[in-house]
Amino acid sequence: MKMVTKNKKAYFDYEIKDTVTAGIVLSGDEVKSIRQGNISLNEAFATIHDGNVSLINCYIAPYEHSFSKKYDPRKTRRLLLHKREINKLIGAVSVKGLTLVPLKVFFNERGFAKVELGLAKHKKKVDKKRELREKDIAKETLREIKRKR
Repeated sequence: MKMVTKNKKAYFDYEIKDTVTAGIVLSGDEVKSIRQGNISLNEAFATIHDGNVSLINCYIAPYEHSFSKKYDPRKTRRLLLHKREINKLIGAVSVKGLTLVPLKVFFNERGFAKVELGLAKHKKKVDKKRELREKDIAKETLREIKRKR
């Protein structure tokens, strides 16, 4: 498994309840661009419409050596999931009010591009501040321990 990119902001803004791995429908030039690391998941999200899961607002930079120059880097891309997984996601999004957020993009052992989606609940400001405070306290304690050695 080769990690390409990770959505760090999603882990800060959302509380991740569950994860699902999905394939992405891509063209050849998009795959080459992703292999170079020219992808961004900032502000990207996934939706379910008519039984299909789509990745929206994911930026894949144009491949510099491509033949065709007409390319929309933020186009909607279809995600590949089993029907059972899609039904599970529909239930979680509609009943529980969760959001589908892309967490990371990677290549599996067979060389296929995959995206890990997270079923997430939006954090409140208070929760974000508390989390930052806890991280600062943990850093300070580690510094004190190192200093006393």
